[in-house]
Amino acid sequence: MNKRIIFELSMPNNNSWNGKWSGEDRKYTVSKTLSKKDCELFIGKSYHYNFSDGWSACVVCRLPAPREKATNNFNGYSWMIESILLHNQIKKLNNGE
Repeated sequence: MNKRIIFELSMPNNNSWNGKWSGEDRKYTVSKTLSKKDCELFIGKSYHYNFSDGWSACVVCRLPAPREKATNNFNGYSWMIESILLHNQIKKLNNGE
C-alpha cells in the first residue's frame, strides 16, 4: 500500500543583508507517493544542508494534513528531495546542483 509524504523546505539560516529569506512568507512543499515501508523511513525526519556561505536549508518530511495540497514548488531545490530519497541525506548531486 502506498502513502503520500510531504517534503517541506525552509531556510533557517541565511546571510542576507536584512536577515530574511525572500521566500520565507511562502510555503514550499512537494508531495510524493511512496511505499508504506519507504514512508516510514522518512516521516518525522528533518534533513539539513549547509551551503557554506552562511545559508542553510532544512527539509522536513511529514504526513500531509487532511486535504492538504502541496504547492509543488521547491524554489529550485527539488534536487534535495531526490538526494534524500536516494541517500537518506542531502548531498550535492553529480550534475552540480
